[in-house]
Amino acid sequence: MRTAILASQNKKKIKEIRDILIKYDMDVITRDDAGLPKDDIEETGTTFEENSLLKAATIMEMIKSDPVLNDKYHESPVIADDSGLMVDALGGAPGVHSARYAGEEHDFDANNTKLLAELKDVPADKRTAHFVTVITMIYPGGEKLVARGECHGHITSEKRGEGGFGYDPVFVPDGYDKSFAELGTDFKNTISHRARALGELERMLEK
Repeated sequence: MRTAILASQNKKKIKEIRDILIKYDMDVITRDDAGLPKDDIEETGTTFEENSLLKAATIMEMIKSDPVLNDKYHESPVIADDSGLMVDALGGAPGVHSARYAGEEHDFDANNTKLLAELKDVPADKRTAHFVTVITMIYPGGEKLVARGECHGHITSEKRGEGGFGYDPVFVPDGYDKSFAELGTDFKNTISHRARALGELERMLEK
């Protein structure tokens, strides 16, 4: 069984991707599990595609530049993702800066407060937005798969619900009247941007 190395430490992401790749005789481990350096990867890209590829390519280079790691993982693909919220009335912001929208502390309660304040005078029909996830899977030979998933909806006028994380309390997906935080994680994961990106990745792997 080939090993695939995932840039994320998010346990839910690991399970979701592992459930797909096991069908293709691949097991998923994290970069920590692989013994890679813990250095932060600076996300300097201007798009989700650029940041996703940057993270995957950086980890691949870490493997190739270390004789021990390269000997162990020279056949292993690397998987990385980048996600964020794009609000139409804000010209696509916060976009790739979603996690740091209110500052470098990655405080999502502060991010939501800032977002609602910036939209306070925007009418309900103009508060459209969409979540994006881009997953990049890069192979040692340079081949890569890039899967994008989107979930469209609108921004509420106040935080709603206690579940989820990030912008879930202020985002209502199209076709529903509850926020992601109110719908619950299990249901959210069936319709989310990440679920759709994973579905696209699986379709690519089947080809």
